[in-house]
Amino acid sequence: MYGDTAQFGSVLQLAVFVALLSLVAALTWWKVRSAKHDGSEKDVFLAGKGLSWIFVAGAITLTNLSTDQLVGMNGNQMLLLAWWEIAGFVGLMALAFVFVPLYYRYNCTTVTELLERRYDGRSIRTLISAIFIAGNLLIYLPAALYSGGLFLQSLFGAAIPLIVFSIGLALISAAYTVFGGLRAVAVMDTFSGIGILALALLIVFLALAAVDFDIVTDVPAERLSMVGAADSPIPFHTLFTGMAFIQIFYWSTNQNITQKAMAAPTVKEAQKGVFAAAAVRILVVPPIVVIPGVVAFKLFGDVGDAAYGRLVAEVLPTWLSGAFAAMVAAAVITTFSAVLNSTVALYSVDFHEQFVGEVKNHWKLGAVMSVVATITAIALVPMYQNAESIINLLQQLNGLSSMPILSAFIVGLLFRDIAARSAIAGVVCGIALYAAYTFIEGFSAAVGLHYIDFMVVTLAASILSALLFNRFVLGRRAKWIGLELFRGKGPITGHGENAA
Repeated sequence: MYGDTAQFGSVLQLAVFVALLSLVAALTWWKVRSAKHDGSEKDVFLAGKGLSWIFVAGAITLTNLSTDQLVGMNGNQMLLLAWWEIAGFVGLMALAFVFVPLYYRYNCTTVTELLERRYDGRSIRTLISAIFIAGNLLIYLPAALYSGGLFLQSLFGAAIPLIVFSIGLALISAAYTVFGGLRAVAVMDTFSGIGILALALLIVFLALAAVDFDIVTDVPAERLSMVGAADSPIPFHTLFTGMAFIQIFYWSTNQNITQKAMAAPTVKEAQKGVFAAAAVRILVVPPIVVIPGVVAFKLFGDVGDAAYGRLVAEVLPTWLSGAFAAMVAAAVITTFSAVLNSTVALYSVDFHEQFVGEVKNHWKLGAVMSVVATITAIALVPMYQNAESIINLLQQLNGLSSMPILSAFIVGLLFRDIAARSAIAGVVCGIALYAAYTFIEGFSAAVGLHYIDFMVVTLAASILSALLFNRFVLGRRAKWIGLELFRGKGPITGHGENAA
């Protein structure tokens, strides 16, 4: 009798899972079915500049909120990790008030177009685009598949290999990108986002109820504190050093996120979407990415990245666990699709049109490149299975490129008459410095700084290297324009007194 009941429960769980994923797909098709397509880059990569604020907010939220956060942050099993989400408010405000007006002013499809206009050559655009593409292929895409596969494996049982779940998620995600472009991804983000946020909050409530709303007893104090010690993942002082710059890079200059804000018809509509995403970031996201992990520690002990999946399987009834699995799968699919779409956009606009030839139909080229990127991401999934903590690994790997890239934006926007080669020198210097810190044995110990602190050092070194190279190697004197550009007073281009 018990075996029959368990089998029925598993079938019901799977049926709900499939039904809800199908419902989200049907709703997405219904919403985008009448859209007119012309195969242009604006059509494929910016949804024809037709996203209303609610879809901008949904796309931004769900591109970020995937199993990287639900699995990775809860996998740390401490409240401290909520700071990653809370601090995101800073980056979103920078996007809304500083970068969105600039991207619209320059009519950008990719963030790298802004760099080309601010320097005297295309080379810096090509380099930054290549770094973004490499980061997406090597970090964001396989990490999303791994964490999603891990969650589904935890929920449905270890009998099915993790790579099987990852392949399934990848194929569905690629289909959205190939056939629907950014419009379909943004719509799916919004529909699935409503469901996943509601169910994630329900998980928080049921998890707390499972321990009689007592997460203090039998849980070490360091797992409950919001003030990180020096040896914690986020020492408290780092909130005032590298954390702000990390958030500005991620939310304001990262193609995967900013592309959604560029897809609204006007600056004000885009800003409304960013403000809505910021509200969700502050009010909803922090509790769902840390409280379940702490409860899991109390129930199961230190189980790492398996914490969230085990907790969901424990506290949810079978049919609801199937519903939640569907919503998490949808979150992975939308994140993967969004990153895949931005990867294809960067290649098509920044590389193919420059080095191969004009793209007459971005749908066809996008389909080919989506297949290539998807296969690459699947092949890299096993690498992440050996990571002690996926979220900490991601943050450390991001440090290789995040601060050097941010330095190119800072120098380009605050100075005039900076050569593209100077910006490249700064970026290369920053990458080399952070790589030495990360990979050379004994280097980080000798420096004695937490990696979040060292990101500030990397940013400063990158900026200084660019300015020094410009002055002493190229013999050019940079001109400080400060905040003129953000007030609409600076020159459209960043080179020459009489730039148009």
